[in-house]
Amino acid sequence: MAAGARGLGKGLDSMIPQKVIQPKSNKEELKSKKETGDVSRETLININQIEPNKSQPRRNFNEDTLHELAESIKLYGIIQPLILQKRDKYYEIIAGERRWRAAKVAGLKEVPAIVKEYSSQEIVEIALIENIQREDLNPIEEALAFQKLINEYKLKQDEVAERVSKSRTAIANSMRLLKLDERVQQMLIDDMISSGHARALISLEDGELQYQVATKIFDEKLSVRDVEKLVKKLLEPKKEEETTEKGKNLDFIYRDIEEKIKEIIGSKVQVKQKSEDKGKIEIEYYSKDEFERIIELFQTIRKN
Repeated sequence: MAAGARGLGKGLDSMIPQKVIQPKSNKEELKSKKETGDVSRETLININQIEPNKSQPRRNFNEDTLHELAESIKLYGIIQPLILQKRDKYYEIIAGERRWRAAKVAGLKEVPAIVKEYSSQEIVEIALIENIQREDLNPIEEALAFQKLINEYKLKQDEVAERVSKSRTAIANSMRLLKLDERVQQMLIDDMISSGHARALISLEDGELQYQVATKIFDEKLSVRDVEKLVKKLLEPKKEEETTEKGKNLDFIYRDIEEKIKEIIGSKVQVKQKSEDKGKIEIEYYSKDEFERIIELFQTIRKN
């Protein structure tokens, strides 16, 4: 796991040992370790005794690349051991689920592994860091993993950033993707739209509108720049002249309605608009007798 190449010196390397097993002498070396009692770091584990980590941030495994890895394992073995934690009746994968899946495809009965004890937080961190190093997570899986570290383990964004060697801004931008409509998130997972497209859609608060624009992106093969322009246009306030003209027209309508109601009840009336389709009607009266007259009028209208 060439952590240095990705700048993750404080990440996975500080949590798990990085000793590499030579593929052609795995069994002989591990057999020797068992005979001498030195099994604290590496051992062979029955593949059927191993189960995936439920906290694994990665949900999708590409079948084609999985079979390619399986073919490589058939030829060269597993170069890097799995990292496991012992549970009651099985071993849980902390790092190396893809290798484990490929080993099963390759027909291996045992796999080299390092068994250690980790806290639940360390398990999430290791699985996340390993996948980030390999660029195996899609943007939504990565965002969900960051969110889990923050919500469940009370880490701050800068603490998460330090653990995965990303900037705090990168963590914040990643998690903003979770504000997208679920249908848009799935389109991002399915590579129907890019992360750049998705980030441009975040400014649209309405989920249905997000989805409509995302569908347009896919259908019309829009570029990120095209989407940014489209979103900006959708967010532009209506021109002041149009708003003023509309206000004048509505004002004229309301004044006409006020006069008609006034003719019916014989008292001053005001129609006040709160929003495009909400408002209130105020009726003024100047004495108890006038109030009772208006009430009687409404009762008469109700009976009719």
